[in-house]
Amino acid sequence: MFVTTARDLQFRWRRFLVAVLVTALVFGIALTFDGVNRAIKKEPGRLVDAFAADVWVVGEGASGPFTTSEVIPAATAAALNGAEGVEQADPIVVSRTTLNLDELEDVNLIGYVPGGLGTPDVVEGRNAEGPGEAVIGSGVPLEVGDTFELGDKEMEVVGQADGLRFFFGVSTILVPLADVQDVVFGGQPLAMAVAVLGEPENVPQGFKVLGNEDAETDLKRTTESGTSTINFVSLLLWLITAGIIGSVIFLAAIERIRDFAVLGAIGAPKREIVGSLVLEAVFLSTLAAVIAIPLAFIVALGLPFPAEITVIAILRLFGVAVVVGLLASLAGVRRALTTDPALAFGGA
Repeated sequence: MFVTTARDLQFRWRRFLVAVLVTALVFGIALTFDGVNRAIKKEPGRLVDAFAADVWVVGEGASGPFTTSEVIPAATAAALNGAEGVEQADPIVVSRTTLNLDELEDVNLIGYVPGGLGTPDVVEGRNAEGPGEAVIGSGVPLEVGDTFELGDKEMEVVGQADGLRFFFGVSTILVPLADVQDVVFGGQPLAMAVAVLGEPENVPQGFKVLGNEDAETDLKRTTESGTSTINFVSLLLWLITAGIIGSVIFLAAIERIRDFAVLGAIGAPKREIVGSLVLEAVFLSTLAAVIAIPLAFIVALGLPFPAEITVIAILRLFGVAVVVGLLASLAGVRRALTTDPALAFGGA
């Protein structure tokens, strides 16, 4: 079986090589999509964890602290700070804006109390300490020391934090609450939510308490259509690879009909016939999976936000490659098994 497979691959190496490269490209794109999907699904949890809050107090009609347009008085935080069960409470504002740099850049805008809940962990520079200072998240095309316009304010980048992307990979800038209130609310003392350390036993009428899980679920809802599209496209890519491998194996089976007839005429076990085609299909798909790994990282470099390609995803790729190879070989195997041994003697 191994010798037969090796000889066939040697004889048809050009076709086999083309099939491997095309399949590897499709596998690589599918692996990149999987990494994108993984990164998007982790965004809500990372953002919520970055605030180090236990619960969130929002308006009664709000679905979550990061998606609501229902504003509340920022003074709600001061009232909660004196409530039973509360260790700390700080107001936040979440909005969207554009930065007019070399071209318009869409970013998420978070207003927070410097030193309070939501203060980011900076990897370069320092945290904002007062008005006119900002911390940028990953993907914002600015450096520490640069300035940018936020509304009618000139802001200086004093620090850079890692990550903090949400709403499908959009980068984030974090600015002291007062500056954001000036830009978004015209200076009015309003907020979108209050991040709370601890858990208040009672909240004022017109407000409700949401847990971190509720906040994550609400954020995930905003990307469901996008992740569903990615999953559907990934499924199509797996089907395409099955079609590529299946067509190659089927053509090989047709060209080897007389070989199969001879094997059948001399009484060769059917497992020899079947095994040769299955082995060829699995070898093709597995080799394509190996080549797909560096291709996936190369494709990921062209994305506007990082794809998280993990070891688990790579191992799953090999599992899928084997399954795809097995399924793709079925048409060729069926053709080989239905070959009439009489063809070996020039029969019909």
